[in-house]
Amino acid sequence: MSEAEGNEGLKDFIRDRVQADLAAGKYPGVVTRFPPEPNGYLHLGHAKSICLNFGIALENGGVCNLRFDDTNPVKEDTEYVDSITEDVKWLIDGWADSVLSEKTFFASDYFEQLYGCAVQLIQDGKAYVCELQPDEWEEYRGVPEKPGKESPGRSRSPEENLALFERMRAGEFADGEKTLRAKIDMASPNLHMRDPVIYRIRHEEHHHAGDQWCLYPMYDFTHCLSDSIEGISHSICTLEFEVHRPLYDWVLDNLPVPQPRPHQHEFSRLNPTYMVMSKRKLRELVEADTVNGWDDPRMPTISGMRRRGYTPTAVRNFIENIGVARFNSTIDLVVLENAVREDLNKTSHRRMAVLDPIKVVITNYPEGESETIQAVNNPEDEGAGNREIPFGRELWIERDDFREDAPRKFFRLAPGREVRLRYAYCITCDEVIKDAEGNITELRCTYDPLSANGQTADGRKVKGIIHWAPAEAVDLEVRLYDNLFCKPDPDDAPEGEDWRANLNPDSIEIITAKGEPSLASCAPGERVQFERKGYFCADATDSKPGAPIFNRTVTLRDAWAKIEKRGGA
Repeated sequence: MSEAEGNEGLKDFIRDRVQADLAAGKYPGVVTRFPPEPNGYLHLGHAKSICLNFGIALENGGVCNLRFDDTNPVKEDTEYVDSITEDVKWLIDGWADSVLSEKTFFASDYFEQLYGCAVQLIQDGKAYVCELQPDEWEEYRGVPEKPGKESPGRSRSPEENLALFERMRAGEFADGEKTLRAKIDMASPNLHMRDPVIYRIRHEEHHHAGDQWCLYPMYDFTHCLSDSIEGISHSICTLEFEVHRPLYDWVLDNLPVPQPRPHQHEFSRLNPTYMVMSKRKLRELVEADTVNGWDDPRMPTISGMRRRGYTPTAVRNFIENIGVARFNSTIDLVVLENAVREDLNKTSHRRMAVLDPIKVVITNYPEGESETIQAVNNPEDEGAGNREIPFGRELWIERDDFREDAPRKFFRLAPGREVRLRYAYCITCDEVIKDAEGNITELRCTYDPLSANGQTADGRKVKGIIHWAPAEAVDLEVRLYDNLFCKPDPDDAPEGEDWRANLNPDSIEIITAKGEPSLASCAPGERVQFERKGYFCADATDSKPGAPIFNRTVTLRDAWAKIEKRGGA
């Protein structure tokens, strides 16, 4: 079954509403949109919205628009437009790219139409120019429990307001000197309905519209009208916009927009553990150099996850697994990591790399000789074939795979104990070599030449299997990433401190590993499994030809580590 076919069986309250609308003939078809503001990079929370909007369009033979809600020239930039476009196309590639609208939309392309709508509201006595400053408005707006006070500008005639509004457009006033407010209800218990600002003055060049405007519409005014202009049927957004829906409807109710008009539906945000989902906080991390840019593999941004080695399929499967709900909840990061493991297990070629190497000398292997070992590329994919690994007298194993004083359940290498080398022979440790400080520098072992591929001639069972790297191993820079935060809820900070107090000082460790020679030819972005250690991705930014740098995507489950943790050694 294809991913698209599987999506057709998804059920949730938003999909139910879409089906009910279609059954009732409310809309001729389904048109959704993903409308980010280009003021930062997309994160995992946006991925949920992308999957929902594109998924619903795909399931119903519709279209999904990519639209930039770019109404604030101060915070927006073409860098973000480019990154968002790339992230969206990466996430939907091979799944829902067929429903992506051919045109990329910008709210700023509608500025003239939006200005005309504002003029209409002024002429109808439903909008006015206000001189109150933000701190003054706080007093006038009041609190939900009691009505606010009317702005002094509220009683102006439409003619006076229109003249002032035209002067605002002409650039006669300074930033913040005047605003245009919708005239709604100063007694509404919903503060968003107490004469909200719909236009403000910003003498700033716009990333898309250039220097044509110094008067910019607010998001709440723009968003619903952009939906209407584009013929959106279902405007799907997260729960924090639920209190904004009355304003969304008010604007459309009070302007001559085409029918059927769009309707807003809200769903729960994605709140994974050990992550922050605020663009403001993510920007602070970038600007403070806490991370190495928006695409740092520790970041919950889509570009960061892509650079770390996540696949679009894994992200989509994760989002499908958690479902769509009406109420916010916290999702354990383990659910995401499991989705990543499941997908990479099917698609990643296996390679052997030793992250903390210790030298092994096989004393009974002929000096100066070597042979070629055949190794499986992917046991989940018969068509992936085999690879060749050189094997000789010297090799490298993980330091953790040896214990000088081994517990009973430690089925790895120890003095006098035998272990199987993956794809190769059984070896027994005979001697431990140490330096002057007592650190182990070398293990001297003997091998059973009749145990090729781990099969013993006498039928004895050698339970432990460890990976290794040959003497011809290549040195690899490996970046071991951990959670960016120490606590599941980063906002759970000690008194007097904020979320930054929970930053993990050990979120990255850079090591030099020994890897089988084939790893030197990994292309940037290529994903592999380091056998027994985890899934890794050749860094798409810093890797060089013949010298890839590997980012750890996610670990494998370590059975011995679990035994030790339980105290069952």
